[in-house]
Amino acid sequence: MKIPKHLHVACAIIERDGLVLAAQRSATMSLPLKWEFPGGKINHGETPKECLRRELIEEMGIQVNVDKSLSANTHDYPTFSITLHPFVCAIESGDIVLHEHAAVAWLPPDKLHTLNWAEADLPVIQSYLDECRAT
Repeated sequence: MKIPKHLHVACAIIERDGLVLAAQRSATMSLPLKWEFPGGKINHGETPKECLRRELIEEMGIQVNVDKSLSANTHDYPTFSITLHPFVCAIESGDIVLHEHAAVAWLPPDKLHTLNWAEADLPVIQSYLDECRAT
């Protein structure tokens, strides 16, 4: 039996002026047109924070200040598993230019659930909202 692929991905919950950035996957990506927190696969020998900084420069042309990490979450899709390593971030410099995504949206935290999210991101949203309520 073939062991399904397991990906480790760092993702950014980018906050600005009380809003949170959501990114829509392009029609040609896996999970087409689903919404996600931007980020990418963690390379061998790379920390999740290093990965996040690299991916956000590559995908959106922005430098971020990585603040705090939230609990990692693993989700099993039919053909692969993914562990998301979420971090709360702020844009340090640059303007968002979409190199891979179809669109972005800035939403108040309590409106995040209104988008059609990739399933792996749903527990991350809940963890983030729980964290917001606790502070």
